[in-house]
Amino acid sequence: MTTETEVTPHSPTPVPFRAEVRQLLNILAHSLYTDREIFLRELISNASDALHRVQFEMLTNQEVRDADAELEIRISVDKDAKTITISDTGIGMTREELIENLGTIAHSGTRALIEQLEAAQRSNIIGQFGVGFYSAFVVADEVTVISRSYRPDAEAALWRSQGGDSFAIDAAEREQRGTTIVLKLKEEAHEFADEWKLRQIIRRHSNYVAFPIYVGDQRANETVALWRQQPRQVEASQYNEFYRQMTFDFEDPLLHLHLSTEAPLDLHAILFVPAKRERGLIERRMEGKIRLYSRKVLIQEEAKDLLPNHFRFIEGVVDSEDLPLNVSREGVQRDSGPNRDPIVQRIRKSLTARLTKELLELTEKDPAKYAVFWNEFSPFIKEGVATDPAARDDLLPLLRFNTTTSGDQLASLTDYKERMIEGQNEIYYVLAGDLESARRSPHLDALADRGIEALLLHDVMDGFMLGGLRDYQGLKLRNVDDPNLSLPGEAPKPDVSVSDEQFARLVTAFKETLGDRVASVRASNVLRHNPLRLVSPEDQHNREMARIQRMLDRDFKVPPKIVELNRGHALIADLARLVESGTNEALARHLIEQMYDSALLLEGLHPNPADMVGRIQALMEAAARRSG
Repeated sequence: MTTETEVTPHSPTPVPFRAEVRQLLNILAHSLYTDREIFLRELISNASDALHRVQFEMLTNQEVRDADAELEIRISVDKDAKTITISDTGIGMTREELIENLGTIAHSGTRALIEQLEAAQRSNIIGQFGVGFYSAFVVADEVTVISRSYRPDAEAALWRSQGGDSFAIDAAEREQRGTTIVLKLKEEAHEFADEWKLRQIIRRHSNYVAFPIYVGDQRANETVALWRQQPRQVEASQYNEFYRQMTFDFEDPLLHLHLSTEAPLDLHAILFVPAKRERGLIERRMEGKIRLYSRKVLIQEEAKDLLPNHFRFIEGVVDSEDLPLNVSREGVQRDSGPNRDPIVQRIRKSLTARLTKELLELTEKDPAKYAVFWNEFSPFIKEGVATDPAARDDLLPLLRFNTTTSGDQLASLTDYKERMIEGQNEIYYVLAGDLESARRSPHLDALADRGIEALLLHDVMDGFMLGGLRDYQGLKLRNVDDPNLSLPGEAPKPDVSVSDEQFARLVTAFKETLGDRVASVRASNVLRHNPLRLVSPEDQHNREMARIQRMLDRDFKVPPKIVELNRGHALIADLARLVESGTNEALARHLIEQMYDSALLLEGLHPNPADMVGRIQALMEAAARRSG
């Protein structure tokens, strides 16, 4: 390949940078980035994108300069001059494009970029805002760009800057299409004028770039895309390394899925389940990114339509020769929903089915590993059950629950069904603010007496999920706070330690103390070990969503509940006698309020638990005086 370039002898034209570029260059000049080798990754990525773009033009446009030139990236160093030269045979730029692309930051996030850089937030800024080229100034005192566009009638042009307030633009001589970047290294960056070091950086950050990268005369990267290889030929370590290069997540993925088929659909893909929902030390994020290729040409950097929304945590690459080459990136983004390209629909269906199958197989082959997955990504699966009716039946086998009999192990709905007692035709669940509160729920008294298992739903997404989970294999799901709960099996009759007269006075005291916070107060037929429980009136809808409303709504108000009292519990008996005596009405009110608030706390509905502190202190003082 020839990359001869020559600047014309007349003086170049100085052009001022846009203000935001000057700010950016000033920050970069002060070495904000401790990982300086990022510059090479970014410049190679830009060269690769230029090669993709010219490849696309050659497939769709007959008039391309140097159509037979090899698509490649070449890097050389001059140890004496302390320079690095990076040259590609990509799409190239005209004089006007050099000014437009390198003199401004054409991105709506420019202000956010500058603010984050000025705040010294060492996140993965370069690469997010389309300013990867400027990372060259992390290591270079001067950057020279010589480029010739793919257009047959375009002339070569030169752009040069020392990172100050302006850049120079001039004509140049360059025979071949493409771009050459020459970096004159800063004194503290002379270490990069070393071929061995550059090869190491390329292997670490750019090993799977789709075009050959030469350092000197030696190829430095693997040009065969990993996803184009047969799965049996790929080692686990290669998948992990590819994942790290693609995501900058330093933890190995929890699971990978490699598909390589040619019929009935040409599809090559590698999908990764990350180890953590929130991942990456550099860039904190919970959503994955899937890159879409057509015949090895990058079509879309982030293809959101290739998987349903509840699998948006997946990372990966997808490549298919069945996608038409004239599909534009904007077109793929626009063709969503019912207007989605039929090939994209088939790819989506195939990927979704295989991924769901892989997760289901994991539940059987490695339950411990699946438990790790569930701990991290269960909110996404629950969201899918609630919002995607078409996927509901496929997702139900993936659901896992803590139950009253499973201990620390998670149970599936199938596990629960197999353990149902004789005569049981419903699946019972209890909602609470956390797992321990669920286990202590007074609603479980009646089930425990009968040996009935209950699902312990304590995650904030559980109430949302129940909107799409009303039944399972013909069994309805029933909240145990149902006021008319009818259970199979036999249970001991509850004891009665309070006379009818005492109980009537106690009911009146509860109503007067709690007011419109309660719909009614009555004796319980199911409580055995707890003094009180709160149940929902029959006309109270969407009570499963109340916990989400509490979290989202500052002014959340607990809907009126039915208070059920256990007439056989010692606390209720003592409270009834205290009310009957009339000797300490303030203490009786404090006890009633606290019993109600404690029940709300177990339900996960208390709007402000800190309000209980003063009352609890008053009750402790009363208890101390009585014991003294």
